Amino acid sequence: MTITVYHNGTVFTGSTAAPPAEAFAVADGRFLACGSASAVADAARSLASAANAATEVQAVDLSGSFVMPAFVEAHTHLLMLGQALEKVQLRDCNSIAEVQERLRQARAENPDAKHLFGVGWRFEIFDDAQPTAALIDSVVADIPVILDANDLHSAWVNTAALAALGIDEHTPDPHGGEIVRDANGQATGYLIESAAILIAWPFAENAVDDAGRDSFLDTAAAAYLAAGVTTVTEMAGNPTILATLLRRLERDGRLPLVTNMHWLIRPDSEVANVVAQVEEAAALRDELAASYGTDWLRLIGIKIVSDGVIDGCTAAMHEPYITGAHPAPIWSSEAAVAAAVRAHELDLQVAFHAIGDAAVTLGCEVFEAAKERQPGHDLRPRIEHLEYVSEETFARLAENNITASMQPVHADPAVLKNWQAVLGDARAEGGFAWQKMREARVPVVLGSDAPTAPHETLPNLFIAVTGRSALQPELEPYHPERAFTPAAALTAMTHTAAWATHRDEELGQIAPGLRAHFTVLDHNPLTADAETVLCGAVLQTFVDGAEVYSRR
Repeated sequence: MTITVYHNGTVFTGSTAAPPAEAFAVADGRFLACGSASAVADAARSLASAANAATEVQAVDLSGSFVMPAFVEAHTHLLMLGQALEKVQLRDCNSIAEVQERLRQARAENPDAKHLFGVGWRFEIFDDAQPTAALIDSVVADIPVILDANDLHSAWVNTAALAALGIDEHTPDPHGGEIVRDANGQATGYLIESAAILIAWPFAENAVDDAGRDSFLDTAAAAYLAAGVTTVTEMAGNPTILATLLRRLERDGRLPLVTNMHWLIRPDSEVANVVAQVEEAAALRDELAASYGTDWLRLIGIKIVSDGVIDGCTAAMHEPYITGAHPAPIWSSEAAVAAAVRAHELDLQVAFHAIGDAAVTLGCEVFEAAKERQPGHDLRPRIEHLEYVSEETFARLAENNITASMQPVHADPAVLKNWQAVLGDARAEGGFAWQKMREARVPVVLGSDAPTAPHETLPNLFIAVTGRSALQPELEPYHPERAFTPAAALTAMTHTAAWATHRDEELGQIAPGLRAHFTVLDHNPLTADAETVLCGAVLQTFVDGAEVYSRR
């Protein structure tokens, strides 16, 4: 056995209540001790002397580096991130013309391509208009083109893609979605919510084989490890994603990232069908645990998508948008309550996607109903996103111990112009109310929702502690009074994120007995200025005590 003592560093343990430590020790892939240099050295010597076999104690001088628990990504779409990193990138396009030029270049560079995928277009490039197939056809018309919106809740496609997707004047709108049509009933090339998720996503998913999907997993994992992330929460589990993860588990006996999965439950007007989906998820969880254990992969719960997004005027709000749009939640209260109650009966966690205040209210009602029927369950229900929350809701979230899973990168001022414009009133200044969550003592976890936003951890941290833009730092911050302290933000990205997935007894802190997942930064974000955090870098990432990424 080898005991490794790391010393001469600043060690953030993952707790805002604990001061930074000087040193820590790792043995057999777990943290042995953490604290002062002398206390850690004593613990290492004690274990070495008590060991029956030969034990080596080695020291690593951190040379003043900052060490912290590895980041726990609270909300991601793993294979979609891997695929998105290989798509045409559109997030930085500030006009339709820029998107068209990016597509033209991509087609010229890939003349043998059978399709073209892009990601990240922003709603504000259209002003008062909408995406149309004709806009893409003018530059790429010979192959299907599918472009995911920045938030992944809409797709912009060309005429060839409409044909490939089987969309014509007779294609019905899927439940919870819309195939936008012109006055003659012809599809325009704009797919909203479940029309994108249920029609466009499977096409992109099936456009590659298993080798391609394995590559997406590799790409996403490499990107996350380089960002100091070793644990992820997959928020749209489905058979394709699961099959990819199982291939890797069977090949290597482990995954590149510890993965928690929420199984996506499709909306259905029949309550019995919804309940059946929940029961299938529970059976699958048990089968996976029996066959593969839970160290690397856990199906921990279900995901319910109750509304859309504010940018697309599809998030459920109590009051109409400035456009007059006033969509209801995708799920009926009856179906959502039935799903949550059955999930809780089966010890499945529920993650409830709710961006608008009406959807968040529905989420509170759903969890209150489940709690009333099953008091005492510690299933840590969570609501995802909560971009706009009505004032009376904060107390309800706290009273029901509902975790607020939020994404600072969605509040980057560089992408808020359209978000604010469609709200059009005082609501435009009341979004992303992190400070009110903290004041009400609502558990808050911070993630990225990649690939709807950049996956990198340090820009996400920068936004959380400043309210400023990581994409355009010169912009004025969006209500900086909402900002977290650095320690609180780091805790929300590590320990609390692990707690929210029931992994806190093994991950999320540097503490004796926990798995030795940690990362080394080139700066101390607890004391560094904001610009240093934004431009900072991850130097090393460790999984179970082994280095898996280094830029030293």
